[in-house]
Amino acid sequence: MTDLPNAYRRLWWATAIDSLGNGVFTAALPLLAVTVSRDARDVALVSAATYSPWLLLSLVAGSVVDGTDRITLMWRTQTFQALIVGVLSALVAAELVNVPVLVVFAFALGSCDVFYDNAAQTALPDLVPKSLLHQANGSQQVALIVGRQFLGPPLGSLFFALAWTLPFAVDATSFIVAAILLAGLPRRRRVPTERAKVRDGLRWLRKHRLLRTLALLLGINTFCGQFGNATLVLFVTDVLHLRAGVFGLLLAGAAIGGVVGGLVIARLVAWLGDLRALLVSLAVNAVVFVGMGFSPNVALLGGLLAVSGFVTTIWNVVTVSVRQREVPASLLGRVNSVYRLLGWGLMPLGALTGGLLAHRFGLRVPYPVAGVMRGLALVAALPVLIPAMREATPR
Repeated sequence: MTDLPNAYRRLWWATAIDSLGNGVFTAALPLLAVTVSRDARDVALVSAATYSPWLLLSLVAGSVVDGTDRITLMWRTQTFQALIVGVLSALVAAELVNVPVLVVFAFALGSCDVFYDNAAQTALPDLVPKSLLHQANGSQQVALIVGRQFLGPPLGSLFFALAWTLPFAVDATSFIVAAILLAGLPRRRRVPTERAKVRDGLRWLRKHRLLRTLALLLGINTFCGQFGNATLVLFVTDVLHLRAGVFGLLLAGAAIGGVVGGLVIARLVAWLGDLRALLVSLAVNAVVFVGMGFSPNVALLGGLLAVSGFVTTIWNVVTVSVRQREVPASLLGRVNSVYRLLGWGLMPLGALTGGLLAHRFGLRVPYPVAGVMRGLALVAALPVLIPAMREATPR
């Protein structure tokens, strides 16, 4: 990160600390859910509640992000999330937690994530030159993956084994520290935007063939991702017969691929180009998901998760950089919100559908079904994706 500005480094540290807390929470929440209910449908419902705000609140978030100071919105959101997790920790200590309670708190935290993530992606181009976007986004992905998947989940599992309240207290603390770091970033004041202009983002994205196609592909792939992963904790504990503490270690192993992807993305894109990098990531992930459903042991499952993490990071960095290059700064929040609505809005449906399928046909079945759907979506998108990507690739 030697070439990146000091303001970006402060943002990176805030991301890293926030991601560590989120990773702790990521392991602790499903472990708490399976102590309340072993029904795959209930576990999937909690997962769906986490992502349903992307369907319900994305457009509103885009208008807010473009009409307010993005840094201020980020640190205030983090502060509110600290309060939410603090209350959840108190309820866990009082043994007042059940599936409806978890659904409510998962939805509340997911709602905050809609505003925070949109603001973070939109604020980054204000801090970094366009020529360094791949490097900056790659470093952000490393911070996200190390915290949310590599370090956080094993710690979350360990803390949960020591005391059910501990991982939630750690998560709340991480939100507070990240908010303090974000509050010190430079501001860029913006003219308030009328809520009616949310339609401008929709109109702009509808006319942009490449980003429209990428948004639809993202929607199918995130649907498929949740289709399989919503019941991963049950797959690990009930099918592979591993202890709950191993769940966090499995997620950490999967993060290794994502970290490697974030570190090499700039050189990889320079070698392959944006188009080839995207096509490879989509094709490999389809094959990986099929293989995950047939994994006979945790070693193979962990290896496939690591490969999935690697190619998913490639997809994330390239597509985020394309949006930041292509979309005017004044519209970036609203276009991002529509993009994420299309791209993430199907995640709760994917979680619920996958949970029902796992309950009816077994915990292995959702993965190969999701892999086949991913492959078919890629084949269908190729006639549009290839020429559109070539037109948009900088020369």
